[in-house]
Amino acid sequence: MSPRSYRMGQRQADVDGTRARIVEAARAQLTEKGTLSLDAVARRADVARATVYYQFGSKTGLLEAICDALAEQGGMARIVEAFTLPDPWPAVDRFVEVMGGFWAVDRVCTRRLRALAALDEEVGRVVRERDARRREGAEVLTGRLDGVPQDAAAVLFVLTGFETYDALAGENVGLDGDLRAAVPGVTRMVRGALGGPAV
Repeated sequence: MSPRSYRMGQRQADVDGTRARIVEAARAQLTEKGTLSLDAVARRADVARATVYYQFGSKTGLLEAICDALAEQGGMARIVEAFTLPDPWPAVDRFVEVMGGFWAVDRVCTRRLRALAALDEEVGRVVRERDARRREGAEVLTGRLDGVPQDAAAVLFVLTGFETYDALAGENVGLDGDLRAAVPGVTRMVRGALGGPAV
């Protein structure tokens, strides 16, 4: 390996490290304060505000990166399994399970992010775009089911939302509790609402 290649690799590692530190700082600020100020994120990450803009381009870019980090940590890549299982009901069950894993990653941060979406247009736009992907997935999955209500996709979308898992998990597991505990309940609710076989 040439010295130049090594330096380029080290530089990329430094950039990736800075990016990850900024995303973590933003998640921490959302969790603790319920707000997302780029100045505060920069201070927390110990970088210049310009570095935040250089890395993410805008507040929206930073929000997208936070959502991407949550999705990666929550195993959202496994959502593909829901669309490749041959039997439609286990496919819906897998969708419910994967969403539970995703929502469980950082309960407080996700709660704050979704609450802030109602108050901040930029945050709201990012959350709505992410929700639209889940809605599309619900439409595909319910389109494979026979004899379901006409509003089946909307029902699956609502029941796989953060608020459902958060409510079912309850406060007994604590604010940082694992929302995956709600997966069996959501699965039963989905099958009951859509007229599927009992589990």
